[in-house]
Amino acid sequence: MNLSKPLSVSELNQSAKTLLESSFSLIQVEGEISNLARPSSGHWYFTLKDARAQVRCAMFKNRTQFIRTLPKEGDRVVLTAKVSLYEGRGDFQLIAEQMALGGTGQLQIAFEALKAKLQFEGLFSTEHKRALPVHPTHLGIITSPTGAAIHDILHVLQRRFPGLEVTLYPTAVQGKEAAGQIVKAIEFANRDRRCDVLIVGRGGGSLEDLWPFNEESVARAIFASQLPIVSAVGHETDITIADWVADYRAPTPSAAAEILSPNQLDIHNQLSRLTRQLYQAILLKMDTSRQSLSHLKKRLRHPGDKLREQAQRIDRAELRLHSLMQRQIKNTQLKLEQLNKRLMKQAPFNLVQQHHRYLQQLDARHRLAMHQLINHQHNRLKHQAALLHQVSPLATLSRGYAILQTADGLGITESSQVKLNETINARLSKGSLALSVTRIDNSST
Repeated sequence: MNLSKPLSVSELNQSAKTLLESSFSLIQVEGEISNLARPSSGHWYFTLKDARAQVRCAMFKNRTQFIRTLPKEGDRVVLTAKVSLYEGRGDFQLIAEQMALGGTGQLQIAFEALKAKLQFEGLFSTEHKRALPVHPTHLGIITSPTGAAIHDILHVLQRRFPGLEVTLYPTAVQGKEAAGQIVKAIEFANRDRRCDVLIVGRGGGSLEDLWPFNEESVARAIFASQLPIVSAVGHETDITIADWVADYRAPTPSAAAEILSPNQLDIHNQLSRLTRQLYQAILLKMDTSRQSLSHLKKRLRHPGDKLREQAQRIDRAELRLHSLMQRQIKNTQLKLEQLNKRLMKQAPFNLVQQHHRYLQQLDARHRLAMHQLINHQHNRLKHQAALLHQVSPLATLSRGYAILQTADGLGITESSQVKLNETINARLSKGSLALSVTRIDNSST
Protein backbone atom coordinates (compact mmCIF):
# COMPACT_ATOMS: atom_id res chain seq x y z
CA MET A 1 0.00 0.00 0.00
CA ASN A 2 1.27 3.47 -0.92
CA LEU A 3 1.41 5.46 2.36
CA SER A 4 2.64 8.63 0.66
CA LYS A 5 -0.84 9.38 -0.72
CA PRO A 6 -3.73 9.27 1.77
CA LEU A 7 -7.04 7.69 0.77
CA SER A 8 -10.26 9.64 0.80
CA VAL A 9 -13.10 8.25 2.91
CA SER A 10 -14.98 7.28 -0.24
CA GLU A 11 -11.95 5.40 -1.60
CA LEU A 12 -11.46 3.64 1.75
CA ASN A 13 -15.11 2.48 1.95
CA GLN A 14 -15.10 1.41 -1.70
CA SER A 15 -11.92 -0.63 -1.19
CA ALA A 16 -13.31 -2.22 1.99
CA LYS A 17 -16.56 -3.13 0.22
CA THR A 18 -14.67 -4.68 -2.69
CA LEU A 19 -12.46 -6.66 -0.30
CA LEU A 20 -15.43 -7.96 1.72
CA GLU A 21 -17.49 -8.96 -1.31
CA SER A 22 -14.53 -10.69 -2.97
CA SER A 23 -13.47 -12.52 0.23
CA PHE A 24 -16.90 -14.01 1.07
CA SER A 25 -19.23 -15.96 -1.15
CA LEU A 26 -22.82 -16.67 -0.08
CA ILE A 27 -22.94 -17.57 3.62
CA GLN A 28 -25.63 -18.68 6.05
CA VAL A 29 -26.06 -16.85 9.35
CA GLU A 30 -28.53 -17.66 12.15
CA GLY A 31 -29.76 -15.08 14.65
CA GLU A 32 -32.68 -13.18 16.10
CA ILE A 33 -34.46 -10.31 14.30
CA SER A 34 -34.76 -6.91 15.96
CA ASN A 35 -35.37 -3.29 14.84
CA LEU A 36 -37.33 -4.57 11.82
CA ALA A 37 -38.44 -1.83 9.39
CA ARG A 38 -40.54 -2.41 6.25
CA PRO A 39 -40.91 0.91 4.34
CA SER A 40 -43.27 1.37 1.39
CA SER A 41 -40.41 0.66 -1.05
CA GLY A 42 -40.75 -3.05 -0.29
CA HIS A 43 -37.22 -3.34 1.09
CA TRP A 44 -36.63 -4.73 4.60
CA TYR A 45 -34.04 -3.41 7.04
CA PHE A 46 -33.32 -5.15 10.34
CA THR A 47 -30.66 -6.24 12.83
CA LEU A 48 -29.62 -9.88 13.25
CA LYS A 49 -28.23 -10.62 16.70
CA ASP A 50 -27.31 -13.23 19.23
CA ALA A 51 -26.32 -12.96 22.89
CA ARG A 52 -22.94 -11.29 22.18
CA ALA A 53 -23.08 -9.45 18.84
CA GLN A 54 -25.30 -7.98 16.14
CA VAL A 55 -25.05 -7.05 12.44
CA ARG A 56 -27.16 -4.79 10.20
CA CYS A 57 -29.03 -6.50 7.36
CA ALA A 58 -30.90 -5.43 4.24
CA MET A 59 -33.22 -7.51 2.05
CA PHE A 60 -34.40 -5.85 -1.14
CA LYS A 61 -37.83 -6.06 -2.76
CA ASN A 62 -36.76 -8.50 -5.48
CA ARG A 63 -36.06 -10.97 -2.63
CA THR A 64 -38.69 -10.05 -0.02
CA GLN A 65 -41.54 -10.69 -2.49
CA PHE A 66 -40.76 -14.42 -2.30
CA ILE A 67 -41.08 -14.61 1.51
CA ARG A 68 -44.48 -16.15 2.30
CA THR A 69 -44.46 -15.69 6.10
CA LEU A 70 -43.60 -12.14 7.17
CA PRO A 71 -40.98 -12.08 9.94
CA LYS A 72 -41.55 -10.12 13.15
CA GLU A 73 -39.55 -8.84 16.10
CA GLY A 74 -37.94 -11.68 18.06
CA ASP A 75 -38.13 -14.30 15.26
CA ARG A 76 -35.10 -16.54 14.94
CA VAL A 77 -34.15 -16.93 11.27
CA VAL A 78 -31.43 -18.39 9.04
CA LEU A 79 -30.23 -15.96 6.36
CA THR A 80 -28.47 -16.81 3.12
CA ALA A 81 -26.61 -13.60 2.47
CA LYS A 82 -23.64 -11.77 0.98
CA VAL A 83 -21.22 -9.81 3.14
CA SER A 84 -21.00 -6.18 2.07
CA LEU A 85 -20.52 -2.62 3.29
CA TYR A 86 -22.85 0.36 2.93
CA GLU A 87 -20.46 2.98 1.57
CA GLY A 88 -22.53 6.04 2.55
CA ARG A 89 -22.14 5.36 6.30
CA GLY A 90 -19.32 2.87 6.33
CA ASP A 91 -21.64 0.27 7.93
CA PHE A 92 -20.77 -3.41 7.71
CA GLN A 93 -23.92 -5.26 6.61
CA LEU A 94 -25.41 -8.43 5.14
CA ILE A 95 -27.39 -8.39 1.89
CA ALA A 96 -29.97 -11.15 2.42
CA GLU A 97 -30.87 -13.38 -0.53
CA GLN A 98 -33.05 -15.93 1.32
CA MET A 99 -34.67 -16.17 4.76
CA ALA A 100 -35.95 -19.18 6.67
CA LEU A 101 -37.49 -19.28 10.13
CA GLY A 102 -35.11 -20.80 12.68
CA GLY A 103 -37.29 -20.97 15.80
CA THR A 104 -38.57 -18.65 18.53
CA GLY A 105 -36.27 -15.84 19.68
CA GLN A 106 -34.51 -16.17 23.00
CA LEU A 107 -36.04 -12.97 24.38
CA GLN A 108 -39.53 -14.15 23.49
CA ILE A 109 -38.85 -17.48 25.20
CA ALA A 110 -37.66 -15.68 28.33
CA PHE A 111 -40.73 -13.42 28.24
CA GLU A 112 -43.17 -16.33 28.09
CA ALA A 113 -41.33 -18.23 30.83
CA LEU A 114 -41.38 -15.28 33.26
CA LYS A 115 -45.00 -14.51 32.40
CA ALA A 116 -46.04 -18.08 33.24
CA LYS A 117 -44.02 -18.03 36.49
CA LEU A 118 -45.48 -14.76 37.78
CA GLN A 119 -49.00 -15.68 36.72
CA PHE A 120 -48.70 -18.93 38.68
CA GLU A 121 -47.60 -16.94 41.74
CA GLY A 122 -50.66 -14.70 41.45
CA LEU A 123 -48.92 -11.41 40.62
CA PHE A 124 -51.41 -10.77 37.81
CA SER A 125 -54.50 -11.45 39.92
CA THR A 126 -57.12 -8.68 39.98
CA GLU A 127 -57.59 -9.06 43.74
CA HIS A 128 -54.14 -7.50 44.24
CA LYS A 129 -54.86 -4.45 42.06
CA ARG A 130 -55.00 -1.15 43.96
CA ALA A 131 -57.71 1.38 43.07
CA LEU A 132 -56.58 4.59 41.38
CA PRO A 133 -57.40 7.88 43.18
CA VAL A 134 -60.48 9.63 41.77
CA HIS A 135 -58.85 13.07 42.02
CA PRO A 136 -55.04 12.77 42.28
CA THR A 137 -53.34 15.71 43.98
CA HIS A 138 -49.70 14.74 43.27
CA LEU A 139 -48.52 12.59 40.37
CA GLY A 140 -45.20 10.72 40.32
CA ILE A 141 -43.59 9.81 36.98
CA ILE A 142 -40.83 7.19 36.67
CA THR A 143 -39.22 7.50 33.24
CA SER A 144 -36.32 9.05 31.35
CA PRO A 145 -36.04 12.83 31.80
CA THR A 146 -35.08 13.21 28.11
CA GLY A 147 -37.42 10.70 26.48
CA ALA A 148 -40.60 11.29 24.51
CA ALA A 149 -42.79 9.86 27.30
CA ILE A 150 -42.23 12.69 29.82
CA HIS A 151 -42.88 15.31 27.14
CA ASP A 152 -46.13 13.61 26.09
CA ILE A 153 -47.33 13.31 29.70
CA LEU A 154 -46.55 16.94 30.57
CA HIS A 155 -48.21 18.13 27.37
CA VAL A 156 -51.45 16.34 28.28
CA LEU A 157 -51.35 17.62 31.87
CA GLN A 158 -50.73 21.17 30.62
CA ARG A 159 -53.83 20.93 28.46
CA ARG A 160 -56.15 19.18 30.91
CA PHE A 161 -55.13 20.31 34.41
CA PRO A 162 -52.02 22.52 34.77
CA GLY A 163 -52.47 22.76 38.56
CA LEU A 164 -51.70 19.07 39.19
CA GLU A 165 -48.36 18.73 41.02
CA VAL A 166 -45.83 16.42 39.32
CA THR A 167 -42.63 14.82 40.61
CA LEU A 168 -40.24 13.15 38.15
CA TYR A 169 -38.13 10.24 39.39
CA PRO A 170 -35.55 10.08 36.55
CA THR A 171 -34.27 6.69 35.42
CA ALA A 172 -32.77 5.00 32.38
CA VAL A 173 -35.46 3.12 30.43
CA GLN A 174 -33.26 0.85 28.32
CA GLY A 175 -29.92 -0.88 28.71
CA LYS A 176 -28.40 -3.04 31.42
CA GLU A 177 -28.71 -0.44 34.19
CA ALA A 178 -32.33 0.46 33.50
CA ALA A 179 -34.09 -2.30 35.47
CA GLY A 180 -32.14 -1.59 38.65
CA GLN A 181 -32.79 2.15 38.39
CA ILE A 182 -36.53 1.60 37.86
CA VAL A 183 -36.72 -0.64 40.95
CA LYS A 184 -34.88 1.96 43.08
CA ALA A 185 -37.17 4.75 41.80
CA ILE A 186 -40.31 2.79 42.73
CA GLU A 187 -38.94 2.04 46.21
CA PHE A 188 -37.89 5.68 46.73
CA ALA A 189 -41.30 7.01 45.63
CA ASN A 190 -42.97 4.72 48.19
CA ARG A 191 -40.66 5.98 50.95
CA ASP A 192 -41.08 9.58 49.82
CA ARG A 193 -44.89 9.38 50.07
CA ARG A 194 -45.41 12.76 48.43
CA CYS A 195 -47.34 11.23 45.50
CA ASP A 196 -50.65 9.41 45.60
CA VAL A 197 -50.20 7.57 42.25
CA LEU A 198 -47.27 6.66 39.95
CA ILE A 199 -46.83 6.35 36.19
CA VAL A 200 -44.06 3.91 35.18
CA GLY A 201 -43.27 3.85 31.46
CA ARG A 202 -41.46 5.01 28.34
CA GLY A 203 -42.03 5.54 24.62
CA GLY A 204 -42.09 2.86 21.98
CA GLY A 205 -39.16 0.73 20.84
CA SER A 206 -37.99 -2.74 19.92
CA LEU A 207 -38.32 -5.77 22.18
CA GLU A 208 -34.74 -5.17 23.38
CA ASP A 209 -35.47 -1.50 24.14
CA LEU A 210 -38.53 -2.41 26.24
CA TRP A 211 -36.83 -5.34 27.96
CA PRO A 212 -36.18 -3.61 31.35
CA PHE A 213 -39.97 -3.64 31.82
CA ASN A 214 -39.90 -7.43 31.33
CA GLU A 215 -37.36 -7.99 34.13
CA GLU A 216 -38.52 -9.96 37.17
CA SER A 217 -37.07 -7.40 39.59
CA VAL A 218 -39.19 -4.61 38.07
CA ALA A 219 -42.32 -6.78 38.16
CA ARG A 220 -41.84 -7.59 41.85
CA ALA A 221 -41.13 -3.93 42.71
CA ILE A 222 -44.42 -2.91 41.06
CA PHE A 223 -46.29 -5.66 42.92
CA ALA A 224 -44.75 -4.61 46.26
CA SER A 225 -45.53 -0.91 45.80
CA GLN A 226 -47.97 0.61 48.30
CA LEU A 227 -48.76 3.36 45.81
CA PRO A 228 -51.03 2.48 42.88
CA ILE A 229 -49.06 2.22 39.63
CA VAL A 230 -50.17 2.83 36.06
CA SER A 231 -47.89 1.20 33.47
CA ALA A 232 -47.47 3.11 30.20
CA VAL A 233 -44.84 1.28 28.17
CA GLY A 234 -44.44 1.82 24.42
CA HIS A 235 -47.38 1.82 22.03
CA GLU A 236 -50.76 0.17 22.34
CA THR A 237 -49.48 -3.04 20.69
CA ASP A 238 -46.49 -3.34 23.06
CA ILE A 239 -47.27 -5.70 25.99
CA THR A 240 -44.73 -6.10 28.82
CA ILE A 241 -44.62 -7.99 32.11
CA ALA A 242 -44.98 -4.63 33.87
CA ASP A 243 -48.38 -4.18 32.18
CA TRP A 244 -49.64 -7.44 33.66
CA VAL A 245 -48.47 -6.65 37.21
CA ALA A 246 -49.43 -2.95 37.37
CA ASP A 247 -52.71 -1.82 38.90
CA TYR A 248 -53.75 -0.30 35.57
CA ARG A 249 -52.30 -0.56 32.07
CA ALA A 250 -52.43 2.52 29.82
CA PRO A 251 -51.78 1.94 26.10
CA THR A 252 -49.43 4.95 25.88
CA PRO A 253 -47.85 7.53 28.24
CA SER A 254 -50.27 10.15 26.89
CA ALA A 255 -53.22 7.90 27.69
CA ALA A 256 -51.92 7.47 31.27
CA ALA A 257 -51.90 11.23 31.74
CA GLU A 258 -55.45 11.44 30.35
CA ILE A 259 -56.65 8.79 32.81
CA LEU A 260 -55.11 10.41 35.91
CA SER A 261 -55.77 14.10 35.22
CA PRO A 262 -59.19 15.74 35.67
CA ASN A 263 -60.42 18.06 32.96
CA GLN A 264 -60.27 21.67 34.14
CA LEU A 265 -63.31 22.53 32.00
CA ASP A 266 -65.36 19.88 33.82
CA ILE A 267 -64.22 21.31 37.18
CA HIS A 268 -65.17 24.81 36.10
CA ASN A 269 -68.61 23.62 35.02
CA GLN A 270 -69.06 21.74 38.29
CA LEU A 271 -68.16 24.85 40.33
CA SER A 272 -70.65 26.90 38.33
CA ARG A 273 -73.36 24.30 38.91
CA LEU A 274 -72.66 24.14 42.67
CA THR A 275 -72.72 27.95 42.87
CA ARG A 276 -76.16 28.05 41.25
CA GLN A 277 -77.43 25.30 43.55
CA LEU A 278 -76.12 27.13 46.62
CA TYR A 279 -77.73 30.38 45.57
CA GLN A 280 -81.07 28.67 44.92
CA ALA A 281 -80.87 26.89 48.30
CA ILE A 282 -80.25 30.19 50.09
CA LEU A 283 -83.16 31.87 48.31
CA LEU A 284 -85.41 28.95 49.21
CA LYS A 285 -84.32 29.13 52.81
CA MET A 286 -85.03 32.87 52.92
CA ASP A 287 -88.45 32.37 51.38
CA THR A 288 -89.25 29.63 53.87
CA SER A 289 -88.16 31.85 56.73
CA ARG A 290 -90.37 34.69 55.52
CA GLN A 291 -93.34 32.36 55.26
CA SER A 292 -92.71 31.03 58.77
CA LEU A 293 -92.43 34.55 60.11
CA SER A 294 -95.66 35.59 58.47
CA HIS A 295 -97.39 32.53 59.85
CA LEU A 296 -96.11 33.24 63.36
CA LYS A 297 -97.23 36.86 63.14
CA LYS A 298 -100.71 35.73 62.36
CA ARG A 299 -100.78 33.27 65.25
CA LEU A 300 -99.07 35.41 67.88
CA ARG A 301 -100.73 38.79 68.10
CA HIS A 302 -99.75 39.45 71.74
CA PRO A 303 -97.65 40.62 73.41
CA GLY A 304 -96.68 43.11 70.70
CA ASP A 305 -93.26 43.98 72.11
CA LYS A 306 -92.11 40.38 72.06
CA LEU A 307 -93.35 39.90 68.56
CA ARG A 308 -91.46 42.99 67.41
CA GLU A 309 -88.33 41.67 69.17
CA GLN A 310 -88.67 38.33 67.44
CA ALA A 311 -89.24 40.15 64.16
CA GLN A 312 -86.02 42.11 64.68
CA ARG A 313 -84.10 38.92 65.43
CA ILE A 314 -85.45 37.34 62.29
CA ASP A 315 -84.53 40.43 60.29
CA ARG A 316 -81.00 40.33 61.68
CA ALA A 317 -80.80 36.62 60.86
CA GLU A 318 -82.00 37.40 57.37
CA LEU A 319 -79.37 40.10 57.00
CA ARG A 320 -76.67 37.74 58.29
CA LEU A 321 -77.90 35.06 55.95
CA HIS A 322 -77.87 37.52 53.07
CA SER A 323 -74.36 38.66 54.05
CA LEU A 324 -73.22 35.04 54.27
CA MET A 325 -74.66 34.39 50.83
CA GLN A 326 -72.82 37.41 49.41
CA ARG A 327 -69.53 36.30 50.99
CA GLN A 328 -70.02 32.79 49.67
CA ILE A 329 -70.67 34.14 46.19
CA LYS A 330 -67.61 36.43 46.40
CA ASN A 331 -65.43 33.55 47.61
CA THR A 332 -66.65 31.39 44.77
CA GLN A 333 -66.00 34.20 42.27
CA LEU A 334 -62.51 34.71 43.76
CA LYS A 335 -61.73 31.02 43.35
CA LEU A 336 -62.94 31.14 39.76
CA GLU A 337 -60.74 34.21 39.10
CA GLN A 338 -57.71 32.45 40.62
CA LEU A 339 -58.33 29.38 38.48
CA ASN A 340 -58.69 31.63 35.43
CA LYS A 341 -55.37 33.39 36.22
CA ARG A 342 -53.60 30.03 36.60
CA LEU A 343 -55.09 28.96 33.30
CA MET A 344 -53.91 32.16 31.56
CA LYS A 345 -50.38 31.66 32.90
CA GLN A 346 -50.25 28.45 30.91
CA ALA A 347 -51.06 30.25 27.61
CA PRO A 348 -48.87 29.10 24.70
CA PHE A 349 -47.80 32.67 23.72
CA ASN A 350 -44.62 32.61 25.83
CA LEU A 351 -43.70 29.18 24.50
CA VAL A 352 -44.19 30.39 20.91
CA GLN A 353 -41.94 33.41 21.59
CA GLN A 354 -39.27 31.16 23.08
CA HIS A 355 -39.28 28.88 20.02
CA HIS A 356 -39.20 31.96 17.74
CA ARG A 357 -36.07 33.26 19.49
CA TYR A 358 -34.52 29.80 19.24
CA LEU A 359 -35.19 29.70 15.48
CA GLN A 360 -33.58 33.16 15.09
CA GLN A 361 -30.49 31.93 16.95
CA LEU A 362 -30.31 28.87 14.71
CA ASP A 363 -30.59 31.10 11.60
CA ALA A 364 -27.76 33.37 12.81
CA ARG A 365 -25.54 30.38 13.62
CA HIS A 366 -26.31 28.88 10.21
CA ARG A 367 -25.37 32.11 8.39
CA LEU A 368 -22.12 32.39 10.39
CA ALA A 369 -21.23 28.77 9.66
CA MET A 370 -21.86 29.25 5.91
CA HIS A 371 -19.69 32.39 5.87
CA GLN A 372 -16.85 30.58 7.66
CA LEU A 373 -17.15 27.60 5.30
CA ILE A 374 -16.97 29.85 2.20
CA ASN A 375 -13.87 31.63 3.57
CA HIS A 376 -12.24 28.30 4.39
CA GLN A 377 -12.90 26.90 0.90
CA HIS A 378 -11.62 30.15 -0.72
CA ASN A 379 -8.35 29.98 1.25
CA ARG A 380 -8.01 26.32 0.42
CA LEU A 381 -8.45 27.05 -3.29
CA LYS A 382 -5.74 29.76 -3.17
CA HIS A 383 -3.41 27.34 -1.41
CA GLN A 384 -4.02 24.60 -3.99
CA ALA A 385 -3.43 27.07 -6.84
CA ALA A 386 -0.10 28.06 -5.30
CA LEU A 387 0.93 24.42 -4.97
CA LEU A 388 -0.07 23.77 -8.60
CA HIS A 389 1.99 26.74 -9.78
CA GLN A 390 5.07 25.44 -7.94
CA VAL A 391 5.04 22.16 -9.88
CA SER A 392 4.12 23.75 -13.24
CA PRO A 393 6.73 23.44 -16.06
CA LEU A 394 6.28 27.17 -16.74
CA ALA A 395 7.50 27.94 -13.22
CA THR A 396 10.64 25.89 -13.95
CA LEU A 397 11.27 27.87 -17.16
CA SER A 398 11.00 31.15 -15.27
CA ARG A 399 14.02 30.10 -13.16
CA GLY A 400 16.31 29.95 -16.29
CA TYR A 401 15.70 26.43 -17.49
CA ALA A 402 14.72 25.47 -21.05
CA ILE A 403 12.82 22.60 -22.70
CA LEU A 404 14.72 21.01 -25.60
CA GLN A 405 12.81 19.50 -28.51
CA THR A 406 13.75 17.89 -31.81
CA ALA A 407 12.59 19.37 -35.07
CA ASP A 408 9.65 16.95 -34.87
CA GLY A 409 8.61 18.38 -31.48
CA LEU A 410 9.78 15.44 -29.39
CA GLY A 411 11.23 16.23 -25.95
CA ILE A 412 15.01 15.62 -25.63
CA THR A 413 16.04 13.88 -22.40
CA GLU A 414 19.24 12.09 -23.57
CA SER A 415 22.17 13.19 -25.72
CA SER A 416 21.75 10.05 -27.83
CA GLN A 417 18.55 11.48 -29.32
CA VAL A 418 20.44 14.09 -31.43
CA LYS A 419 23.27 14.14 -34.00
CA LEU A 420 26.06 16.61 -34.79
CA ASN A 421 24.99 19.68 -36.77
CA GLU A 422 21.32 18.80 -36.13
CA THR A 423 19.04 21.76 -35.49
CA ILE A 424 17.04 21.59 -32.28
CA ASN A 425 14.59 23.98 -30.58
CA ALA A 426 14.94 25.41 -27.05
CA ARG A 427 11.71 26.69 -25.41
CA LEU A 428 12.33 29.45 -22.86
CA SER A 429 10.06 31.15 -20.35
CA LYS A 430 9.54 33.85 -22.98
CA GLY A 431 10.18 32.87 -26.61
CA SER A 432 12.30 30.05 -28.11
CA LEU A 433 15.72 29.46 -29.78
CA ALA A 434 16.88 27.42 -32.79
CA LEU A 435 20.20 25.73 -31.82
CA SER A 436 22.77 23.74 -33.82
CA VAL A 437 24.53 20.76 -32.19
CA THR A 438 28.31 21.25 -32.37
CA ARG A 439 29.40 18.73 -29.73
CA ILE A 440 27.86 15.62 -28.13
CA ASP A 441 28.89 14.27 -24.73
CA ASN A 442 27.34 10.86 -23.98
CA SER A 443 28.77 10.57 -20.49
CA SER A 444 26.23 10.17 -17.65
CA THR A 445 27.54 13.14 -15.64
